[in-house]
Amino acid sequence: MTTGELLPLLVLASSLLPGLIIFALPENSVGLRTALNLFGAIAKLILVAVLLTGVQAGEDYGFRHTVLPGVDLLFKADALALLFVSLSTLLWFFTTVYAIGYLEDSPRRSRFFGFFSLCVTATVGLAMAGNLFTFFVFYELLTLATYPLVVHRGTPQAMKGGTVYLAYTLGGGAVLLTGIVLLHGLVGSMDFAYGGYLSALGMEQPGLLKLAFLLLMIGVGVKAAIVPFHGWLPQAMVAPAPVSALLHAVAVVKAGAFGIVRIVYEVYGVEFAGALGLLTPLAVIAAITILWGSARALAQNDLKKRLAFSTVSQVSYIALGIGLFGPLGTIGALAHLVHQGLMKITLFFCAGNFAETLGIHKVSEMNGIGRRMPVTTLAFSVAALGMIGVPPLAGYVSKQYLADGALAAGQEWAQTVLLVSALLNAAYFLPILYRAWLKSAPPSWPDEHIRAVGRRETAWLLLLPPVATALGVAAAGVLAETDFSPLHWARLIAEREYLK
Repeated sequence: MTTGELLPLLVLASSLLPGLIIFALPENSVGLRTALNLFGAIAKLILVAVLLTGVQAGEDYGFRHTVLPGVDLLFKADALALLFVSLSTLLWFFTTVYAIGYLEDSPRRSRFFGFFSLCVTATVGLAMAGNLFTFFVFYELLTLATYPLVVHRGTPQAMKGGTVYLAYTLGGGAVLLTGIVLLHGLVGSMDFAYGGYLSALGMEQPGLLKLAFLLLMIGVGVKAAIVPFHGWLPQAMVAPAPVSALLHAVAVVKAGAFGIVRIVYEVYGVEFAGALGLLTPLAVIAAITILWGSARALAQNDLKKRLAFSTVSQVSYIALGIGLFGPLGTIGALAHLVHQGLMKITLFFCAGNFAETLGIHKVSEMNGIGRRMPVTTLAFSVAALGMIGVPPLAGYVSKQYLADGALAAGQEWAQTVLLVSALLNAAYFLPILYRAWLKSAPPSWPDEHIRAVGRRETAWLLLLPPVATALGVAAAGVLAETDFSPLHWARLIAEREYLK
């Protein structure tokens, strides 16, 4: 086996093997479990850095194994895969640190961290999937790995949220499989390819190709929380804060958005999808989701639910950029896949800190929290302003590319959607910041946790991750024009797609 074949497998194994070992550990093996978690996360970071360097230098990395005649398990670590793999790996590291602190003294930690590792393994597997069969296998493994995390607390509310989550995602998986089978019947099993592999069919069977596209979009649209398939996401907010961070920034929602990217660009091909008339409906549905999610966020007093509906809105910026049919929209969409992850994970880390330290779960309880927890609140503020699109933060960069892409494609209506969405973003984030920094603190907090005694903020394991990711939000914007930024990598992918 060559190095090019081995490296993608090692990236998968770096989280899979520690996870399997963690399942077998007794609850009191705190030190060993922590060491395995951190070893896996750091090893994956190193391996992904090697892949990034190699791909940028023009190296090819992939592994193929024939499962059945005409059906291959295929991994390829190309530029598009590594955009998502890098995001998942970096944020998994910070989420691991956060989860270790968050779950201190809680029960069932070995089970939690075992499934936690399987979750990131499934995410990385679908990111490196080289065909629809491999993508589907890991897409469904992701559902099965995240369900135990959603219901981890075992309360009636958690079980209800998990049931809703499972019903939506398994249903979406069934629809996705139907679309894959339909395409397999038309062309057989084909590898993902820049420019798409279906364009060779021409317009011979446009009706079946459109039906397959609809089925595939519904299948991945469930996890991407596209309206009307978004209902599971607010229900899943009963999960612990590290799980919420995974769902919104690293794994499930991003897996759906990434699936949209792969299908449009490497199954159909953006030009062929445009010729079939598929991109404008995708952009319109994304626009509806953007506005609907933002409007629903305005009505939420529960902080995590407000953030959940914000995710419904923000992730659809990716689908909107794809639907605009042009390189600028593509760059904006791909950059936002990373930028939104950085911003949203910061917000959920901070929401977890507020809840874990002071018992704060509602926006109405956040008066004066900036004085009590200034560092956490500052990190929250940076991410919130980035979500609104305030320069020079990460959100501004990707949203500006989306707006320019709309103009270049002659889709001025999309610019209006982006403007209205920015105003709605401001309407549901700025009141939080006003309460946090400018209103007087209450005489007592709802439930000041013991971990806050003797500390200005909270445990350092809970404080370090949001500070680091908030710095990432600022750096991704300020350093956007450098050669190592998410924007630079998005440009590289767009050039390969449009200048193939």
